[in-house]
Amino acid sequence: MSGQGSDAVAAATVAAGAAVSTPEATGAAGGRRRRGAGSRGALGPVGLVLAGGLSVQFGGALAVTLMPRAGALGVVSIRLAVAALVMMAVCRPSLRGYTRADWGTVLAFGTAMGGMNALFYQSVDRIPLGPAVTLEVLGPLALSVLASRRLINGLWALLALAGVFLLGGSGFGGLDLSGVAFALGAGACWAAYILFSAGTGRRFPQADGLALALVVAAVLVLPFGVADAGGALLDPVTLALGAGVALLSSVLPYTLELIALRRLPASTFAIMMSLEPAIASLAGFLVLSQALTAVQAVAIALVIGASFGAVRTQVGRRPKGAEGEPVASGGI
Repeated sequence: MSGQGSDAVAAATVAAGAAVSTPEATGAAGGRRRRGAGSRGALGPVGLVLAGGLSVQFGGALAVTLMPRAGALGVVSIRLAVAALVMMAVCRPSLRGYTRADWGTVLAFGTAMGGMNALFYQSVDRIPLGPAVTLEVLGPLALSVLASRRLINGLWALLALAGVFLLGGSGFGGLDLSGVAFALGAGACWAAYILFSAGTGRRFPQADGLALALVVAAVLVLPFGVADAGGALLDPVTLALGAGVALLSSVLPYTLELIALRRLPASTFAIMMSLEPAIASLAGFLVLSQALTAVQAVAIALVIGASFGAVRTQVGRRPKGAEGEPVASGGI
């Protein structure tokens, strides 16, 4: 992994320490901020989520090109192992001072992360990248509907869901059913990842919890990767490409999203994840030469509109009542 990539990870890790950790900690200050300043501050976590989405989808496209060398589970193993080593070296997390509940959260976070990666890579080994991400994103969309307490967020989620089905509607009938099942399973793990990622960010400083969860995920997946790829995992070219996948698909996006979730509500984050099919389609076009149809382009417009509509809805939320609703909570 390049020094520049390591510097980027270190910078993101340091930034996590300065991020707002809880809504309660920012409620009073947020209420005193000017409207313009609060709106500008909202762009921070939103930008982090979008950057993470670009990184993970282009990393996923690169991973597809690597699968003939090492197999789906082999690629996942390299990705998670390299990411865990980098994050442990950067964060050097302390193993003391945590409760059993803290470690349980990390274990659950790592398990969700490992399952999400393993199932998704099994899916893209059987069906195209765009439809796989389209099916996977149903998990976060379902979470957004269940977690949100506002009717408008449910409406944005329904609009995004319509775009997701439109995006994949032309091809779902001919897809490998096992690939579809793997993608749906990855979506369920993705929803769990969102919840446990937020909990880990609250319990551990900076990105320490992320580093520890990556170790858990790598340990869980590695035996399956060895069984799938065998000696191919030791090939220098495969390892180098796998390290690039790890940087793009694990280290950068997981760190950026963990920082964002300190300030962004889980329901809003989940709706923003509906951008992933659009980003995946772009990555598939540029890296894998997978062209978009007119119907898919319309679907992408619906998904993007719903995602940004959800974000703008949260931006417009102001303090209410005597206790107040923090303007800066969730980074919005």
